[in-house]
Amino acid sequence: MSDILLNIENVTKTFGGFTALSEVSTTVNKGERFGLIGPNGSGKTTLINCISGMLQNNGGSIIFDGNDLKGLQPHEITKRGIARTFQIPRPFHSMTVIQNLQVPLEFVSSVGTTHKNISEEAMAILEVMSMEDKAHQETLGLTQIELRKLELARAIAVKPKLLVSDEAMAGLTGNEVDEVLDILIKLNEEGMTIIMIEHIMRAVMQFSHRIICLDAGQIIADGLPEVIVKDPAVERAYLGV
Repeated sequence: MSDILLNIENVTKTFGGFTALSEVSTTVNKGERFGLIGPNGSGKTTLINCISGMLQNNGGSIIFDGNDLKGLQPHEITKRGIARTFQIPRPFHSMTVIQNLQVPLEFVSSVGTTHKNISEEAMAILEVMSMEDKAHQETLGLTQIELRKLELARAIAVKPKLLVSDEAMAGLTGNEVDEVLDILIKLNEEGMTIIMIEHIMRAVMQFSHRIICLDAGQIIADGLPEVIVKDPAVERAYLGV
């Protein structure tokens, strides 16, 4: 049985005459902590939008858990086992924190699951985030770190095989970055495969088993964190020299 969970092969995405991704190929193994880095405009978000169904790639293939994702809508891909966070948290502000979790839990719940079961699951996820005391609070009163953790909680509520964490630490303090990092590592230790897109380099280096770097829509480096950080091509991409 293959250890490959996600197989991205020759993926290309164009917008008119602009090529955002050019024949990108990589794999993500089951249980891997995979870092995706690159300067602004390098194609990171375009790639994860293709993976999650927000965009359709023009060329190449994306195979997840043995199934081609071509033509699938985001909700169908979520059902297959891929969840993502967004750079800007998008909670339902008309709902409380726990209600924000009940929505995705109901989306993936099996027939016969009771409201009590869903509420208990939601509270268990909030405990992972150390937010159980915020369960019945409206989201408008949450701090930045609480919004980030709620966004992460909503993603894992659909019980994904693969979690794509898109800049989940943006705007956080050093201690808050460590808090989110600890949560992601714990989720991985419990069996979840995670792709991290992040500009906070120390977090990516500490988290990742392997890292790829994109620049101008192409992979310019792929390897262990300690190798990537010293790669001349990566330095040029970030420093523009």
